[in-house]
Parts: sequence; C-alpha cells; structure tokens
Amino acid sequence: MADDSLFLIDIDKVLREKAPRQARYIPRFVVSYLKRIVHQDELNGFLRGAQDKVGVDFLKASLDFLDAKLVVKGRENLPKEGLYTFVSNHPLGGQDGLALGYVLGTFYDGKIKYMVNDLLMNLHGLAPLCIPINKTGKQAKDFPRLVEAGFASDNQLLMFPAGLCSRRQHGAIRDLEWKKAFIVKSVQHGRDVVPIHFDGRNSDFFYNLANACKVLGIKFNIAMLYLADEMLKNRHKTFTITIGKPIPWQTFDKSRTPLQWAQYVKDIVYNLK
Repeated sequence: MADDSLFLIDIDKVLREKAPRQARYIPRFVVSYLKRIVHQDELNGFLRGAQDKVGVDFLKASLDFLDAKLVVKGRENLPKEGLYTFVSNHPLGGQDGLALGYVLGTFYDGKIKYMVNDLLMNLHGLAPLCIPINKTGKQAKDFPRLVEAGFASDNQLLMFPAGLCSRRQHGAIRDLEWKKAFIVKSVQHGRDVVPIHFDGRNSDFFYNLANACKVLGIKFNIAMLYLADEMLKNRHKTFTITIGKPIPWQTFDKSRTPLQWAQYVKDIVYNLK
C-alpha cells in the first residue's frame, strides 16, 4: 500500500527549498552528480520496499540491504536490568549506528533510543527510536529539554559522543573530541555507562576530503554528503562490535571535569579493540 508520507530522497526538491534563488542556475551535471553520490534511486528503492518496517525491524531490513554481518564480543557485559547509557566510537556514520541499534534494540526488546541528527527523523522507520538533536536553528531551544526527556525515560540510550564520524588524525582514524553531555546526564540520572567499540573505517577519499575542508577553513560539512556513498562502499562486510563492562556512574566524581571523564571513557572504548 502506498504511503504519501513516505520520505524519499529528492535532490531537486532539496535544492529548490534550500537554495531557491540559485537552484535554477545549478548545472544539471552537478545535480546528477549529487544524485549519484547520495545514491538517490537505489536508496529510494530500499525505502519503498521497507516502508512497512518500523523500529528494530527497520534496522534489520537496513542491515540486510547492506549485507552487513556482525560479530558481537562481550555480549555477557550487557546488563539485564536497569537503565544505561551506551556510548560508542563512530567510525562510519551508517552501518555503525544501524548495527548498534539493532544489537541493543534486540536485546532490550525495542526499548532503545538514539540521540541523532534531527534529519534522520524523516525516516519514518527509524523515527520511533530517535531523540532528534539540532543545536542550531529554531529547534535549538528544545535541545536541553529533549536530552533531559531522553535520560528521564525508561529507554536505554545509545550515543555517539563525538557527534561527527571519525576522522584521520596524525595517521590514526579516531573520533574527534567527545562531548561531556553523556557524563553530566548519566550522573544526574544514575545511569551507568557501557562502553562499546565498533571496528570499521571509511575510504581514504572520505578522510582526505574531510581534512582538506578543515585546512581550507570550509565550515560546511561537505564530507557528510558522501556518507551514503561510504555506506554503500562498506557493503558485504563483517563488522566487530566489542561491548565493555559497565562503568558505575559514581566513578565520575569531582576529581576530573566532565570533559576529562568523557576522554577517559573514550580511551576505554579504544582499548576494547
């Protein structure tokens, strides 16, 4: 059954809405290139086929579409009772989010929420699992309230504290600085923190592009445009997820700042590899 509310990728529409004055002057070959790098036709075909899938079922369908195989280590470290904050490195920007949501969502019977870019709320199959995060624009004033509601809920929380996916720095592929919010809120709400390492990487092209934009001082995250392309380049692969032991929230005392504790947990995550 067709659903008029089904979100489909439409580059022409995005350009008309985001750049109404310039859209008509953008060369067609540029528009065609954008459609190709976001894999508009292929992803829309998947979205149409998966329009009846919601929540964990949508994650499973997405992983099947990408032919992603998962090896999960440390599954015994997943607590069976209580509410937790699960934090992970963010190497890919695609399969890592889908896979972790699927593993945790399956274990906790769908009681899992991501804190994600609000653009992902457009995917109706994913939306029930999302707490939308947008620190800019008209939604910015809702950010603290949404985060607070997420931590006060009876859902397990999955966060990527770096915000952006990993970059190559000094020859190593690692997350940028982890934000402190997960420390502050986990302490406030008495949630132990469970560290998770996801083993994966994007292409050299992606890292070189991200670094070139940084050197040139380009503020717009151009690399983000290529995440769909990277996701499809990472098709047919096996990814290893390593779950660490929960860290009691009482650990995060006044001996360090919340930002320093965030770095402490980040180091634990990378030592799980």
